Formats: sequence, structure tokens, C-alpha cells
Amino acid sequence: MFARHGLKLPDIELSYLEWNSQTRIENVPRLLLLHGLADSAVVWTGLGNYLSNRYHVVAPDMRGHGESSKPETGYTFARSIADLEALMAHLNWPDAHIVGHSWTGKLALIWARQNVDRLSSMILVDPIFITKLPAVMKLTLPIVYRKLDCLKCMGPFVALAQAEAAAKQSGEYAGWSQMQQMIFQNHIEQKSDGSWGSKFTIPARNQIFAQVMEVAGLTENIDIPTLFVQPETGVNRMDWQMQPYKTYLQNLTIVKVPGNHWCFLTQPQTFNQTVAEFLDSRS
Repeated sequence: MFARHGLKLPDIELSYLEWNSQTRIENVPRLLLLHGLADSAVVWTGLGNYLSNRYHVVAPDMRGHGESSKPETGYTFARSIADLEALMAHLNWPDAHIVGHSWTGKLALIWARQNVDRLSSMILVDPIFITKLPAVMKLTLPIVYRKLDCLKCMGPFVALAQAEAAAKQSGEYAGWSQMQQMIFQNHIEQKSDGSWGSKFTIPARNQIFAQVMEVAGLTENIDIPTLFVQPETGVNRMDWQMQPYKTYLQNLTIVKVPGNHWCFLTQPQTFNQTVAEFLDSRS
């Protein structure tokens, strides 16, 4: 139900998916879907399909991910937000509802501070590392890279079957539905040496993590209507983790949903309904 397009920017080509493109000239609410670390726009296939009958939906592959360009440098919040600003200008969108998962949940909050008029509302799906982290935490990154579910499919793997076996052990692909299989197939590729690995790159991983650690996501009050989607087994389970959001987000709704960090893949029906109800109340 979506079409894939490319947008040439000064330093990269940004690939994006678009649902309901015929609504560009109509007064239809606009929805921008931002995926998390090591994922791509196809993770939003279910939500995009669900909402495409009443929203103009666009989901980009963030730089370094999916089908977008993968430069050696440039993985800062500032550059990523500039990419999104250029995409919205290309679409002739003055503003949009923003969905951000994991790392891009933090990005959405930084964007909101910089250009509040761009965001009609925010939906934060289990965002990570919202505060600025101590520099000493950099020493733990090699361990983090090995432990994080979102990075377990980076490879390299000798064979595609080995990569698939690793995916089935990841929370992202728990249940291994047809949708999840399709997403996995879109995230994996055969490398020039014959091995298999993620389309996500190591320079992107390292630089995005550095930014996530060095830049605070919440430093001042934000009055944009915001939905916090809190999965039962997600990363935000403790009161101290939720406190910054409750402190700085002045128009906050928190909804607990079943599922893990990728609740939109593991419990899509409840997730899609939750998002739709919030968006419909704003529109």
C-alpha cells in the first residue's frame, strides 16, 4: 500500500515510504514515522497501512539505515533533523504529527525544542537514554553493542540461515509473523565477501550512540500534545525513568500497552488502535 521514493540532499539520498500520496493537495492530517536504531521505514508498514485511509503518512529510512545513503560521518541529531526538515519541505508539509521510536523518540524531543511549530503532536514509543550520560559510560559501549537486541542482527553471518536464527532470538522478531519476516528480509543483505549482515552501518552505530550519550533530550518544558507509549516489557518500566517526561512534557498522556520495545511489531493491533485514538483526538 506504500510507494518508495528518493530525495537527493546535498550529502545523501534519503529514501522514504509514502502512503496515501494523493492526499498531498487535500486537507488531510500529516504523519511522519521515525524508526529506531538499526531499523528502517518498513517497520511501520502495519501502522502506515492502518492509518493510510485518513492520514498522509511518510516514513523515511534515516541516514545510515535501510535504502538511504550511508556516509562515513554526519550522524548527529542536527544533521538528522536537517534531513527531516528537507523532507517536509519537499512534501510541502508545514507541520506533522511525529512518531519516534527508541533513538528517534529522543530526536523528536530535541526537534521540538528547536522548531516547535513543525510538530503538531508527538508519539514517543519507548524512547531510550533521554538524559545526557556520563562520559565514563563510553567504556561500556562494546558490551552494550553485544547485548542490545536491535544490534544482534548486524552480523557478519556466514549464511542467511545463521542471520535468520539470530533474528528469531531477538525481541524485535518475537513471534516471527509474516510481517516480521518481511521486515527482517528488508534489513539484511549479502556483503561483497559473501557474508550476510545488516544494512545498518558501524559508523552510523558508533556516531549515533555518541550523540545519544552527549546530548540531553529534555532540558526545558515542551507544551506539544504528547503520547508516551509504554510497553509492558519495554525499557521504560521504572518511575525514575518516566520522571523526566512527566516533569518537562506539559501536555503528556501515558498509555501502557502489551508487548516489548517493538510493541508495534509484537502487538500491532493494540498499538495501532492506541496511536489512532490519540491522533484522532488531536485531529
